Amino acid sequence: MPIYASFAVLALLFLLGVPVFAAFFGFNIFAALLLMGPQMLSIFPASILDTSMTSELVTVPLFILLGELLFRSGCITILFDAVDDIIGGIRGRQYVIVVVISVLLGALSGSAIAVAAMLGRTVMAEGIQRGGDKQLLAGLVLGGACLAPIIPPSFLIVLIGMLSGTSISSLLAAGVLPGIVAGVLFFLYVQVLLWRDPSRDIERPSDAPRGSMLRAILSLLPFSIVIFAVLGLILLGIATPNESAACGVFGALVVAAIYRRLSLSMVIEALKGTVLMSSMILLIMAASKILTQLMAFSGLTADLVALLTGLDLPPVVVLAILMLIPFVLCMFLDQIALMLVLIPIYVPLLATFGFDPLVVWTLFLLNLTLGSITPPFGYALFALSASSPKDVSLREIYAASWPFIGLIVLTLILVWAFPPLATWLPSRL
Repeated sequence: MPIYASFAVLALLFLLGVPVFAAFFGFNIFAALLLMGPQMLSIFPASILDTSMTSELVTVPLFILLGELLFRSGCITILFDAVDDIIGGIRGRQYVIVVVISVLLGALSGSAIAVAAMLGRTVMAEGIQRGGDKQLLAGLVLGGACLAPIIPPSFLIVLIGMLSGTSISSLLAAGVLPGIVAGVLFFLYVQVLLWRDPSRDIERPSDAPRGSMLRAILSLLPFSIVIFAVLGLILLGIATPNESAACGVFGALVVAAIYRRLSLSMVIEALKGTVLMSSMILLIMAASKILTQLMAFSGLTADLVALLTGLDLPPVVVLAILMLIPFVLCMFLDQIALMLVLIPIYVPLLATFGFDPLVVWTLFLLNLTLGSITPPFGYALFALSASSPKDVSLREIYAASWPFIGLIVLTLILVWAFPPLATWLPSRL
């Protein structure tokens, strides 16, 4: 019973808006005191030291620094212009730009909030100014935000790998094909919608300047340095995730230098943002390790495994339950907070029911991102509302999200029905 009372305290702390790391440490202290008294607090220093000495954790700040460098250098603006020129006169050009940029930003950022905010400020604003459909543009931005955390590099994938004991390299590779599948579904949805109602299309103004295709392709080549450094080196078996993340940071510096956007002040600002975010994640990871130990000591994990196995449900029903929980809870809770609570519980269940970890954790991450765009509390909805033009209401953004929620759910079903979508690339490592 004490551990269950502690979870009630944790929920209350979240509702009060307490920072995630502070809420979890408060939860752990309360649970430890209830379980065994002050002597139980002795596990805290050892867990914090053990977490800080984990070599795999180096990947997280490197991925964060990679995203910070690309965003703060302004290189993403060049990416927008180049994709615009390459796409040319395709039907729904402005909408397709959002789809393509979403996939590319997912490979360069890994942050759903960052993608929603950036696309809202740039592509969405431009599309509306040219007479585009506000609801369709908003939906594509939200769909793109959903893709960001599953396409490497993504520090959420690294956290899942560390918390679950799954190969980080395999998890990074597992997210690639599902992300591409979702992007293709977005593209097909736009084409069908515009085929049924051509009036929703956006035409490029006749006097708008056009860059040459060759120049656009050449301007994109530097970004291939970053993508190859991060994902290519892992897939080829040349580098570990830590090494490829470091190569990615070096590649981001090279890209900024090529575009003449590299400056000392930019690097310092990127480092400041990285230090703040990484410090918070380090504390959260330490709290997670303590939580896992407390749950094992209290018997909660064993009780939950016994409960599900005692129900004698088919494995597919158990998997559906495991996926429904993060989908619902992520409408109300922070992604990282939810991962810390659920992953230690899920790990023994995967072994008990014989689920493939790569498939389950890919589905799990898709569910986390899906919850972030689901009304009424998905945080990406509010990030988009804050960054989009003032004439776009929150109600319109809510309405825009539903078709893309359906497309992400379809992606989930496809990954479940065809596991090689998540396992084929890792099998090639």
